[in-house]
This record gives sequence, C-alpha cells and structure tokens, in this order.
Amino acid sequence: MPQYVEPLFRPPSEARSLIFQITIGCSQNSCAFCGMYKGKRFRLRPVAEILAEIAAIPRGYAAQVDRVFLADGDALVYPFQGLCSILDLLSETFPRLTRVGSYASPNSLTTKSLTELERLREKRLKLLYFGLESGDDETLRAVNKGFCGGEMAELCLKARSAGMKLSVTAILGLAGKGRSLEHARATAGWVNRVSPEYFSLLTLFLRHNDEFIRSLEQCNRRELMEEAREIVGELNPARTILRSNHVSNFLNLAGSYPKDRERLIADADNAMIQAGRIPGFLEEIPGYGEEYY
Repeated sequence: MPQYVEPLFRPPSEARSLIFQITIGCSQNSCAFCGMYKGKRFRLRPVAEILAEIAAIPRGYAAQVDRVFLADGDALVYPFQGLCSILDLLSETFPRLTRVGSYASPNSLTTKSLTELERLREKRLKLLYFGLESGDDETLRAVNKGFCGGEMAELCLKARSAGMKLSVTAILGLAGKGRSLEHARATAGWVNRVSPEYFSLLTLFLRHNDEFIRSLEQCNRRELMEEAREIVGELNPARTILRSNHVSNFLNLAGSYPKDRERLIADADNAMIQAGRIPGFLEEIPGYGEEYY
C-alpha cells in the first residue's frame, strides 16, 4: 500500500478514496493563515516511484477502488506529461475508477493550459478542491495569498471550461473585525461569478498560524454568524451546493442554490436567535485549534 510523508490531508468527501501522494507539501505554502504544510519542504515525487506504488496495489483490492485522491497540497502542479502517465496507470489498475480528485492552488492552475486541463479531465481528473479563502482583494493581500480575486476567478473558470468540477472553500473570520462584511460580500460575489459545483465555509482556527491570529482583531461568534448570514444572503450562483460542516464551524448550514436560498437565510437567522439565548455565547471568540503534528 502507499507510503505517506505525514501529515497527510484530504477533503472530507475523499474519505473513501485511495490516496497517492505525488507531491510533498504545497508549492505555494506562503499563505499566512495556513499551517497545513509549514513543516514540509515542497518537492515532486519521481514519476517512476509513483507508478511503482500504483502497480503494487493488490489486484483484489484494486478491483474495489472507484475513487482516487492525489495529494499533497496542490498535486495539479505536477508536470503535465508525468501527471498523464500517473492518470493512465490509475485507469489501467483500477477498473472501477470513476473519479480522480486533487487540491489545486491558483499557482498550480497557472501551470496548465485549457487544452491540458481538458486532457486531464479525459483521463478522469474530474474534481479540483480550490482554496479561495476570500473574494476580497484587501484580505487576500493581508494573508499573502499571492493572487487577487479576479485572477483566481479566471483560473477557476478555465478549469470549469475544461469540464472539471470545482469544490471551493472560504474562511469565516479571515478578515478580522475590520473587513468582516466586505470579506463576506466579495466572497459571495466571487461565487456568483464562478458558480462552482460546491462551496464550503470553514472558520479560522489555530494550526501553526499563531502569528497571523495574533495580528488580527478576531471576530467573536456574533460577528462570525453575521458574516455567514451576509454570505448566504448575497449568494445567487447559477447552481452551487453549500456546506459549512467543517469541524471548525459552530454554525452548520447545508443546501443548494438557488433552490434552498430562502431556507438557508432563515436557518442562519434562526441560529442567531437560538445562540442569543445562551448567556455570553455570542460574545466569545471561538477557541478551536489543531495541534496534532
């Protein structure tokens, strides 16, 4: 079975997927808020090493695999020809394979042309997980994302034109108190423009990002709920599934746009009313953190 360089991350929806780690770390790895890969130096694993790992999967197990996830932080940055070789062997090895997914940074999307993305889609790389974080350019500059919202929208629209599905995440509280609502409105506007298949909300939390957290005037729960309410109220994409069920969230929302828009707004409003009945709850700053490595 595959050998991993820990820590290994994958999206919740890839819980049943077989994971191959084709890059170590993240090629961008400079975002101030993100501590996922701070302990790793980015490198590409050799193609031959990855192909040997795929070929070594026992035949009986391989016959059951229908999904594969390519790690680490932005496997899409892997050179095109090598990535094609990996995808080709995945298809040969796993007869029931229906989907390959990977994280994709904006940096990695700049390395692939529309034609190359179309080829990769034909080889079953169908789902890209994209960290938008915010649609607000001032917030993006503050967190050292390296790209503005418009640039990221164009890159994601290129992937969508290639037939790939997008799962986009944004982070509640990322802008702090000062630009909370600007962050919310610009993020909703970005999603309306791109209409990704999936859009998820996380809440800013501690994970090897202490310096960045200390630099913010952090939002309390009331302000985070107002930020989420602003987003769901401003969202009007052509067709997008919304989730805010990450472990960092204390406000869980789930529904599809445009069908569930009014219900999602009502859910957010009702949650605020219920939370207000708990003395002191809304004025607290959430303290969730992860220190597993």
